[in-house]
Amino acid sequence: MHTLTTPPRIEDHALLGNTASAALVRPDGAINWACLPGFDSPAVFASLLGTADHGLWRVGPAVYDGTPPPAADRRHYVGNSLVLRQEWDTPAGTVAVTDFMPAPTVSDHAEPRIIRIVEGISGEVHVASVFRPRPGYGATRPSIERTAHGAHRLRATANPDSYSLDGPQHTANGRGVCRADFAVRAGQIVVLTLTWVPSHRPAPIPPDAFTELDATIEFWEQWAAGCTYRGPDREAVVRSALTLKALCHPGGGVVAAPTTSLPEQLGGERNWDYRYVWLRDSALTIAALLRLGFLDEARQWRTWLVDTVNPEHLQPIYRINGDADLDEETLDHLPGYESSRPVRIGNGAADQLQLDVYGELADTLLLAEDAGLAPSPQCDAMLLALAEQVEQRWREPDEGIWEIRGPARHFTHSKIMCWVAVDRTLRLLERRSATDPAVLARLAQLREQIHTDVCTRGFSPESGTFTQSYGSRALDASLLLMPLVDFLPSDDKRLIRTVEAIQRELTEHRLVLRYATRGDAGGNVDGLAGQEGAFLACTFWLAESLAVIGRHSEAREIFDRLLPLRSDLGLLAEEYDPLARRQIGNYPQGFSHWSLTDAAVRLASRPQLRRPALPEPRAVVNQVLPAAVVA
Repeated sequence: MHTLTTPPRIEDHALLGNTASAALVRPDGAINWACLPGFDSPAVFASLLGTADHGLWRVGPAVYDGTPPPAADRRHYVGNSLVLRQEWDTPAGTVAVTDFMPAPTVSDHAEPRIIRIVEGISGEVHVASVFRPRPGYGATRPSIERTAHGAHRLRATANPDSYSLDGPQHTANGRGVCRADFAVRAGQIVVLTLTWVPSHRPAPIPPDAFTELDATIEFWEQWAAGCTYRGPDREAVVRSALTLKALCHPGGGVVAAPTTSLPEQLGGERNWDYRYVWLRDSALTIAALLRLGFLDEARQWRTWLVDTVNPEHLQPIYRINGDADLDEETLDHLPGYESSRPVRIGNGAADQLQLDVYGELADTLLLAEDAGLAPSPQCDAMLLALAEQVEQRWREPDEGIWEIRGPARHFTHSKIMCWVAVDRTLRLLERRSATDPAVLARLAQLREQIHTDVCTRGFSPESGTFTQSYGSRALDASLLLMPLVDFLPSDDKRLIRTVEAIQRELTEHRLVLRYATRGDAGGNVDGLAGQEGAFLACTFWLAESLAVIGRHSEAREIFDRLLPLRSDLGLLAEEYDPLARRQIGNYPQGFSHWSLTDAAVRLASRPQLRRPALPEPRAVVNQVLPAAVVA
């Protein structure tokens, strides 16, 4: 047996999920992060961002006298599922623990649960369950009682939440730590179930664990079977798709990641809460799933979007339920992952102007219709209203795709995505025979106006490249998206020089940075101190961009170099620290996983959902229109 590094690396964690909430499991059997009942609920286990006193639940070989618990000798997901199996070889025998959260359609029970099945494989192994619930992100020691449902049920309550633990009898000490010790021989099974309910309701008796296990595996396997990708590295693509599916709430929202405040620089301040719906991230996740053949998630997302978004008051981030309140707070009682403070909940970027969001929304909505989603009059109206907002606001400076905390700028990527928003809206509305020709002409003129502005003001004749922002000579990895959205032909020399310059000047240790940081708040465009790791998505974008401009062997070499950076379970965080050789940032990160799947699809040269060339919007664009129409 071997022990786990202390603290465990971010990539040491496994993801459990039911598409409404999530938990992380360490190789030693400890769940050290779990938000129930939803992604953005206060964590009941938060030792990921602190110490054991901030909550965890470990099930594995028993240890005593302060000995560190051993890490599993083997672990894997069961098939194409989010069911985790870990095995320990001990001097006394081998034991396995299978962890899962029942899938959303498995039963009629709406209460989220975490089920842990302990199985003796050989010999006789002494096992311990150490249950230390700490609701409110580790701030609250709950009241613990045994319930009328039996001597083996514990109920931990901290209003408004209650957590019921069924399984072997646990004893509780005065510090709110509950423990059960039991032995399993070969063939013996012990089941533990943790169920969340509102504190005013009793928890139900848990259903049969093995029935739920079989149904959960079937749920994920059937979903994964819908993946149409058959190219190289299919296993990596399917695992990334499963991870993305785990971030897709049944209500249609898609969270960026299931964690908060995992640092982009160890010990630094770049720590953010990602447990919300970024319109950008959700659109790009849905687009990636569409390219893999999944349509249901796009249908649910589009419905959520129409129900949630007010085009006249668009904000880049929402809660899963569509609420717009994301006030940013710090949790001073948590020391942070590897002393990376502050620990934040909420996200102040919700109040920013991020003009690129309009483009990602329009691009994915058109892609969804190309993939077979039926036209929606409500969606058309929303898109046109969003395009009208672009018309009003595209000349403004914004905080951009990277959500800078410094002064707003005229980011070139933001302007490009404004062009995308108008272009895709025009393409979609052109299909509708009832669209007013004057509207189409107006959009066509606006599209040309933005394109000309970007090519004039976002391009530096001195460097021969497009730049991070108007008037700047700095580069930005977001410009790698330019060849991926068809802003310019793939053989345009300006585009090629920009890709080559980013590859040359924004690459460290053969990984791509988002932009240059110099370690002081005054020098960083983002307004923050310190630096950060390489942004994994940007390196996948480089691979895609090189493929677009015809440098396929280089693109493949970059992609093949990225795959080993995944965890042993195929998961990726937001960034990678090439010096420490470890993942950093929130985990698992949707941005990284959709970028992986998109790059794989492009490099495989599979037929993709290609949009036909845009015809001129009927004959009306050539007409001389009254000034009032085109103003």
